[in-house]
Amino acid sequence: MTLLLKEKKKATAKLDQKDHRPAGFPIERCHRVSVDQYHQMIQAGILREDDRVELLEGWMIDKMTHNPAHDGTIQLVEEEVGPRLPANWKLRIQAAITLATSEPEPDIAVVRGSVRRYLKAHPRPADIGCLMEVSESSIEDDRDRKGIIYGRALIPIYWVINLPESQIEVYTEPRGGRKAGYAKRQDYKPNDKIPLILDGREIARFLVRNLLP
Repeated sequence: MTLLLKEKKKATAKLDQKDHRPAGFPIERCHRVSVDQYHQMIQAGILREDDRVELLEGWMIDKMTHNPAHDGTIQLVEEEVGPRLPANWKLRIQAAITLATSEPEPDIAVVRGSVRRYLKAHPRPADIGCLMEVSESSIEDDRDRKGIIYGRALIPIYWVINLPESQIEVYTEPRGGRKAGYAKRQDYKPNDKIPLILDGREIARFLVRNLLP
């Protein structure tokens, strides 16, 4: 446990580009740990459920605070999308997923299987059909930084629910490597109908304005 505490305290040490700190994150928001160390910190009680952090690209990042529009939009999406999902898919709200070097907590994840499937381990990329982030003050983080992380993990579809511009941005064709991210983006305006596609099949279409505050 002492070693893990030291890892957490190393966070304010000087960082340089070779450490691959997520671009644009202020240094004071970053703490370097592996996925295994992150899990050990949770199990040891060093990190608790009310600690507002998530692991991105091997860096423990302080999460942004929420406002009513953000949280209300999550509920709108949950009420619209949840009932339309096939029986073998479930919504997870602000719950962790486990990637190779990250353990983010997307606002909404559409995952394969029953709730009990994830009682001992978080969903991994093969379990995930679609991720969604509700963005207001965090648009750049969600568009670019989260987009790179989710694209590198080959998450097939990623929605950015862009509140300031009243649109939903759908990112597809993920790719890894040095140019990780998504090759395609399509924007949907309030009067458009947006398709939810799982395993290459359209499940339903939703009027965008019903998903926006």
